[in-house]
Amino acid sequence: MKLKSTLVIAEAGVNHNGSIDLAYKLIDAAADAGADLVKFQTFTADRLVTKSASKAEYQNQTTDAEESQYGMLRKLELSRQMHEELIFYCSKRGIGFFSTGFDNESLDMLIELGLELIKIPSGEITNLFFLRHVGSLGKPVILSTGMANLGEIEEAINVLTEAGVSREQICVLHCNTEYPTPMEDVNLEAMLGIRQALQVDIGYSDHTQGITVPVAAVALGATVVEKHLTLDRSLPGPDQLASLEPEEFAEMVKAIRNVERAIGDGIKRPSISEAKNKQIVRKSLVASREISKGELYSEENVCAKRPGTGICPMRWDDINGRTSSRNYMKDELIEL
Repeated sequence: MKLKSTLVIAEAGVNHNGSIDLAYKLIDAAADAGADLVKFQTFTADRLVTKSASKAEYQNQTTDAEESQYGMLRKLELSRQMHEELIFYCSKRGIGFFSTGFDNESLDMLIELGLELIKIPSGEITNLFFLRHVGSLGKPVILSTGMANLGEIEEAINVLTEAGVSREQICVLHCNTEYPTPMEDVNLEAMLGIRQALQVDIGYSDHTQGITVPVAAVALGATVVEKHLTLDRSLPGPDQLASLEPEEFAEMVKAIRNVERAIGDGIKRPSISEAKNKQIVRKSLVASREISKGELYSEENVCAKRPGTGICPMRWDDINGRTSSRNYMKDELIEL
């Protein structure tokens, strides 16, 4: 039974292309769309990849195929000063600043800058060094699980809890790291499987096209939804094509908030808005033809018709065979 508001994260990621001005515009778009947090990525290429590391297939399709992953990432780094400026700008726009740290040093810098929530990206779910460091900080954790199986997720959670994070502080995001993710590979049911098997809060990090899947995830119980945001999908960069443009992101947030309201509290009862329809739509016992005083009620002279202002047809067995106390015209409500 879902009662609390979904945390909606606008994943600006590296869609700023290294430009602080573009990052400001992404913050504006996230705030205007109604996101709770706007998230960037904090790393240095030197600590993240070797210079010979290849790029993913989707990265080769959206960036210079001759460029290494190291070369691509070098252009997407954010300095500490840029972080400070973005944090200040987020506070001006009334949206929370968030970022994924990809190594211990980057994470420590984020903590120094005041972050109280830690995001573990999918690629670090098997990084024992990083997981232990995250756990030692004792702060709430959002764990993405792209490419992982249930056993790897459980192992990562065990490392985190042994290092100092409680299970109640962990939210596990179901995720697929193909950009964009084919619908047949989404497997939203896996999100529910994670919750049932591991007894943790669940969420969803989306890389599909459109807003259908993240909205569906909220309906299924996601407490966190993360979706990439771009100003324009035609911009250069590895993640632009799998991102939502500002108007689309706003539509997603609106749909999520509507779904939250629609989920309710799980108790089946007439709503306030529909109560007025009850007497109009339901039926009462009425005379199906003229009935004389003293005649016995039967299915030959009584039927059910609207409105529902008289005797409920569910009481027919109590009335069948009784004697009419007066004359009735056809369609008159039966009275006792």
